[in-house]
Amino acid sequence: VPQDVEFHQIDCCDLENLTKAMKGCDIVYHTAATAYEGLSVFSPVLVTKNIFEASVTTITAAIRNNVKRIVYCSSMARYGHHDEVPYKETYECRPQDPYGIAKKAGEDVLRNLCETHGVEYVIAVPHNIVGPRQKYDDPYRNVMSIMINLMLQGRSPVIYGDGKQVRCFSDIQDDVDCLVNLAFEASAVGNVFNIGPDEEEISILELYSKIANAVGFNGDPIFLPGRPQEVLHATCSADKIRQFFNYKTKQTLDNSISAMVDYIKNTNECYVLKSLDIKE
Repeated sequence: VPQDVEFHQIDCCDLENLTKAMKGCDIVYHTAATAYEGLSVFSPVLVTKNIFEASVTTITAAIRNNVKRIVYCSSMARYGHHDEVPYKETYECRPQDPYGIAKKAGEDVLRNLCETHGVEYVIAVPHNIVGPRQKYDDPYRNVMSIMINLMLQGRSPVIYGDGKQVRCFSDIQDDVDCLVNLAFEASAVGNVFNIGPDEEEISILELYSKIANAVGFNGDPIFLPGRPQEVLHATCSADKIRQFFNYKTKQTLDNSISAMVDYIKNTNECYVLKSLDIKE
């Protein structure tokens, strides 16, 4: 860890302590979120508080400190459903669940406040980010890591619906360079960028087979009814980030799966999926 890095554990809804922690900062990345999109139709208060309120609080703390630029990480959920894929930054935003609505609302407040107070901003829209150290012990997010964890235990993962939902998965190593560019390049200001690879779209059922082959798992998935408001074909174009910054993918999906399998194995313990105690 670099010696000039300070770590603060602060609730993103805690304005006063966030303001203190950002003192002297030039650039603020807002990446924190309760990333339970599928859960958001059942627990909207929890999810939207930790998306919208947390975003407004973080943006406010940054503006209080007269930062130069804010990089806001939004979500593919901003797009909702469109017949033509992959989704481009020019598409109308029409999110289909409280999670996506809260992410888009955070974008709107970011634009409003930054333009009012003269702060630069950029909006990043990551594809489904994957990689070692990703959380894998809860049932609500990170389908790839959940499947790997369960298969390593000899347990069958759940697939919601028929498994024909199509996604692109973005290795964290292919996102970091994008995020660095968005913080420092003048041409990025005021723009929305999809970030991450778009070459290897895959259905959830095909992903299941890839992971099973990598792990050596021979069981069948457990099929349950589809999730409410789920967008079935959601992939994003990376053409804009390629045009602006000559973006190139470094990691393949197979590389990502292999690295995640090794990481979960090396934790020495595969965790049983937790249930969240959520009350609203």
